[in-house]
Amino acid sequence: MDPFQNNKDEDAAKFLREAYEMQMSGKVDLAIDLYLKSLAAQPTAEAHTCLGWAYSVKGRYGDAIRECEKAVRLDPGYGNPYNDIGAYMIETGRLEEAIPWLEKATTAERYDGRFYAWYNLGRVWERQGDWARALEAYRHALEQNPEYSLAAKAISRMQAMLN
Repeated sequence: MDPFQNNKDEDAAKFLREAYEMQMSGKVDLAIDLYLKSLAAQPTAEAHTCLGWAYSVKGRYGDAIRECEKAVRLDPGYGNPYNDIGAYMIETGRLEEAIPWLEKATTAERYDGRFYAWYNLGRVWERQGDWARALEAYRHALEQNPEYSLAAKAISRMQAMLN
């Protein structure tokens, strides 16, 4: 057992919290530096996923996807990186490639935001013209989070298109 392990974990968590705060306040470059410090102290799926998110904000989707893939390798039960990879693939027009990632996010052991994955699946199917499937996915999203207004708006849009 590494006697310095706890200090590494504490440092990693501190850098991760600071990075998240910086990103939320719009200081993405500073956040990236802090996410990298967190990963240097102790690699975690959360830090890789957040670094990917920061890269995506900068338009660096390839780097974002690679960070999320690292997160998946570290913790295959963590759902956030699956959804994020799918979302980045949607943003880059890779709709078919996004589907398996998003489907994995909907069943991940550790993921409180499954409604995001369902919503993103709806986006894919809507863009592909499969409106019935899109509507079903948007309904799943709203069932899991009744406050998710994007899903409610998408349901209304899909219902109008299907009528």
